[in-house]
Amino acid sequence: MTRPDDRELEDITPVTKNRKAYYEYHVEETIEAGIALRGSEVKSVRQGKISLQEAWCRIEGGTMTLMDCHIAPYEFADASTIPSPVRPRQLLLHRRELLKWEKACAQKGYTVIPLSVYLRNGYAKVKVGLCKGKKLYDRRASVAEREAKRRMERVPRVRR
Repeated sequence: MTRPDDRELEDITPVTKNRKAYYEYHVEETIEAGIALRGSEVKSVRQGKISLQEAWCRIEGGTMTLMDCHIAPYEFADASTIPSPVRPRQLLLHRRELLKWEKACAQKGYTVIPLSVYLRNGYAKVKVGLCKGKKLYDRRASVAEREAKRRMERVPRVRR
């Protein structure tokens, strides 16, 4: 009897993606981190009411913290138990991974940006990237490359 691969058993549901991050930064390395949520925040994330537009991560004191991530309040939750929508949220990583990323982030020009949020086997996970900012000419080049690719796909293929 063959045993199914563990990846086949996983249930991954995408919630949101930070498209702006891929436009403004070169993503050099990625890692998956858990996110510590309170109460009704989990239900809001499941509904897709989360925004990573202005979000970034800070590494200090042996922890990685997700900053400026907006999670809308769950509409059916008790008003007294709803946490602040943009409060700092702790990301859960192994210590050795955190130390490695802290060293990499200490280099000039590097920052840690959340790239996407998804549900994996019922748990909210954040894909975090070690990024280096693009120059203006890099952004223009990536837009020109994308437009050229679209034009090439639009042109009907000629058979010989």
